[in-house]
Amino acid sequence: MATKKEVIPFDSLRREDVALVGGKNSSLGEMVQELGAKGIQVPPGFATTSDAYRMFLEENNLTEAIAGYLADYDADKISLHVAGQSIRDTIVAGDWPASTEAAIREAYRDLSKRAGVPEVSVAVRSSATAEDLPDASFAGQQETYLNVSGEEELLTACRKCYASLFTDRAITYRKLRGFNHLDVALSVGVQQMVRSDIGGSGVMFSIDTETGFDKVVLISAAWGLGENVVQGAVTPDEFQVYKPFLGKAGVKPIIEKKLGAKEIKMIYAGPDAPNPVRNVPTSKAERGKFVLSDDEVLDLAQQAATIEAHYGQPMDMEWAKDGVTGKLFIVQARPETVQSRVSAGSLRRYTIGAHGPVVVSGLSVGEQVATGRVCLIEDVKDIDDFVDGSVLVTSTTDPDWVPVMKRASAIITDHGGRTSHAAIVSRELGVPAIVGCGDATHVLHDEQEVTVCCAEGDEGRVYDGFAEFTVEDLNLDAVPETKTKVMLNLANPAIAARWWRLPIDGVGLARMEFVISNTIRVHPMALLHFSDIRETEVREEIETLTRGYEDKAEYFVDQLALGLSRIAAVAYPNPMILRLSDFKTNEYADLLGGRQFEPVESNPMIGWRGASRYYDLAYVEGFRLECRAIRRLREEAGFDNVLVMVPFCRTPEEADRVLAVMAEEGLVRGSNGLQIYVMCEVPSNVILAEEFAKRFDGFSIGSNDLTQLTLGIDRDSDRLAPLFDERHAAVQWMIRSVIERAHGVGAKVGLCGQAPSNYPEFARRLVEFGIDSISVTPDSFLKVKGHVAEAEGQR
Repeated sequence: MATKKEVIPFDSLRREDVALVGGKNSSLGEMVQELGAKGIQVPPGFATTSDAYRMFLEENNLTEAIAGYLADYDADKISLHVAGQSIRDTIVAGDWPASTEAAIREAYRDLSKRAGVPEVSVAVRSSATAEDLPDASFAGQQETYLNVSGEEELLTACRKCYASLFTDRAITYRKLRGFNHLDVALSVGVQQMVRSDIGGSGVMFSIDTETGFDKVVLISAAWGLGENVVQGAVTPDEFQVYKPFLGKAGVKPIIEKKLGAKEIKMIYAGPDAPNPVRNVPTSKAERGKFVLSDDEVLDLAQQAATIEAHYGQPMDMEWAKDGVTGKLFIVQARPETVQSRVSAGSLRRYTIGAHGPVVVSGLSVGEQVATGRVCLIEDVKDIDDFVDGSVLVTSTTDPDWVPVMKRASAIITDHGGRTSHAAIVSRELGVPAIVGCGDATHVLHDEQEVTVCCAEGDEGRVYDGFAEFTVEDLNLDAVPETKTKVMLNLANPAIAARWWRLPIDGVGLARMEFVISNTIRVHPMALLHFSDIRETEVREEIETLTRGYEDKAEYFVDQLALGLSRIAAVAYPNPMILRLSDFKTNEYADLLGGRQFEPVESNPMIGWRGASRYYDLAYVEGFRLECRAIRRLREEAGFDNVLVMVPFCRTPEEADRVLAVMAEEGLVRGSNGLQIYVMCEVPSNVILAEEFAKRFDGFSIGSNDLTQLTLGIDRDSDRLAPLFDERHAAVQWMIRSVIERAHGVGAKVGLCGQAPSNYPEFARRLVEFGIDSISVTPDSFLKVKGHVAEAEGQR
């Protein structure tokens, strides 16, 4: 091509060409050249160069005019809006240099010929030459035009891209960052459209955007063209995939699947429409169905991992699925710019205290807590009304909102997912946000005092009033090494990844009850015997929760395995000791449909709980679902680091009956590396330690129940609370005895409880007794690690 400096096809570009075509286009060229052979499909296209942009300015004598408008703005002679609009109008009215116009037309004809159509539909995207540099990470400030067809339409769209370099938001951004406006040039990327208007599209990151956990791929998906996902106009489906298991034969490492509302989709407009694309409501069927199949999720995750490996850093990517061919394409890739820069040696923890009622909730972004008064703004034209330090509440945001987002204490939106504009920008700014609330603009009102809490997991909550909260900075650079393993107690999968930076020896207690009560919410027997449920309201709620599952029992197995996999992923390759369900009958009864299957007991604490349920005909069917979820977690998801622990097992004979049911469901001790532990919380576990050790690989001391049953104290009794003490000599004798007797027959012993963090001398005694591991809550980990190291140093 004669005018190579003005227009360059993607397959002639490399990542080193940022100054020539910007980060976006140089990255597309890099992938076309280097990653096509590795399965990365990028739609073909070409880019105009920064030289072409400057030639356009010179052809129309625009440099001096632009500088004049900006000088008048800096001198307060004209407003930002007037300056920006004047510059944009001048650029759009400009004429193309003859050579540039010819080059664009020729490149477009070549692209159409390659596509086999007279005038191929293209996406026209801006790529500023400073857009994706480390100190200029706000991609998406300039415009994108979709479904552009025809040479004249293309030339017009390219002019509009040039003009978008001078939107109000772009001028403000460069001024804040100290960039000279005329030092920044713009390249236009012209790329063949993927028919995602009749397929789907979205965004993905090769790192967890909330915690920085670097072993997962996060994928968002919605129907239609991708702009709605990027701008946060829809609440997309969300998936997480565990990267280390990609490519592992027979394994499907999807660890999260969350169905989004996907309220609208962007499609091609008709030939006579004023705009080439338009939004339409999605159908009920589309809203109730995932955009991607499991195989497609894994395909995209593998592509994300391949791109990340090539670039040597976490990546932010956009993808599109062609509705005609079903093929998946990568349409953009840029470096991730927030979590990849967080220091690995520190961890900031926010803890919410006393608070008011929940007003609205949505997806949390930022793992922080903020308070402030609501400032409700529904239209960007009204952002001048924003009060600095307020909580910004709006329907959705786009780059025009950035100047006001920088001044907010927190951000709340009705729409959007974790990869929406509001989410991405709030992370960049370090401002907590809750997106996809649905009705925040209707529920909240101006001047309302609220607390925005993003520190309680995936769900962000807006509390009425100013709540109490604490902030603590944890130093991870000087954590001592210990011979005694120090592990975590975890229950909530949504916050498990928050602790991935802690140097843990595994998860010593994973409680499945949290997933059952908060995610599944239905009694397993109510799912197995749904036709017997008598209450209409209960039946309707179960029908809603199990939507998409033909077999309601599969809902339990699938959701339990998915939830637990997020905890297993944080522990891997260290062990995760998973305790089987240990609800008491009154707690089981609180699950949907549960009252129909649970007896009323006068003292559930020592009633029908733990092992005694697992072989009982009244519950064994429900226990089998737990076993199937664990087998799926170990074998299908690949987390063979998961060990199983039986709680409240009163006798060796009871252990035999439980193990027999587990074996019938494929969970056989020693098979495929499976270890099975028993909770040591009943005195008989200590008295008959050798007998229990014949059946189990180890013991985990539950100090609460062991103290309760050793001292004969109801641990829920306020009157007896002063007598409840794990440090009592009788309890210490129990702990020392089981450790000595278990070690005598080669079994391991750990302890899960708060006493080692509350009492340094308790941790010291455990070390003296020779305990193998101690498992504590995450907020106690560093303290207990220090106590253990000190105790080991004194031995």
